Amino acid sequence: MNASAQEAPAILVQGLTRSFGGPPVLHDLDLRVDWGEIFVLFGANGSGKTTLIRSLATLARFDSGLVQIGGKDLRTNAVSLRRSIGVLTHQTFLYDDLTAYENLRFYGRMFRVPELEARIRNVAERMGVHRLLHKRVRTLSHGMQKRISLARAVLHDPPILLLDEPETGLDQEALGLLDGLLAGEDRARRATIMTTHNLDRGLALGDRVAILADGRIAYQQSRDSLDMEGFRGAYARHLSEVGT
Repeated sequence: MNASAQEAPAILVQGLTRSFGGPPVLHDLDLRVDWGEIFVLFGANGSGKTTLIRSLATLARFDSGLVQIGGKDLRTNAVSLRRSIGVLTHQTFLYDDLTAYENLRFYGRMFRVPELEARIRNVAERMGVHRLLHKRVRTLSHGMQKRISLARAVLHDPPILLLDEPETGLDQEALGLLDGLLAGEDRARRATIMTTHNLDRGLALGDRVAILADGRIAYQQSRDSLDMEGFRGAYARHLSEVGT
């Protein structure tokens, strides 16, 4: 992102609406995430978390509303903005019959990553998969595929990270690597949205936490000013899996 983009909010969403033929999954949703911020989003299954992440990542269309990334409209700049976004969802976006290295090289070339070979080695080591680079993805465990997918998401050093329940399938070691990645020295120039069901991890990582319910942000507060009693009350009202 250039200097002018860094002056605008990292992510600005106004009136976002998305439906699939029935009641809207996202309804007139407003959201702002600033540079350097980790925004953690809680929500029950079916609340629209994945739809929101996919919409922001240009993986799915939304019906109406405004989405800006670094001040640029997502609808009219989707191709160029995609290079600024790293996304991790329940899909790995890996090709099963290619090796981990071949997958990373493919995405690196697509995103025109400079010094690609060195970058692949670097992210593979950071995610603890450097010894698996020449194994075919389909032969790897789900947890290792998830690690490689995370390496894919950060390979092009994106200033926007969109993580949909990233802890799913990761062991404790990988969770520690993920936390280190999010809290790294370059976090000031990055903005992250992370959805999770893990209350403790979300509260520990997030600069701001929010709850998605009925297609809108039903609650949000910065961690520094968080009223835990009020938050837990809102959490209990909007999520059935309290405490999980």
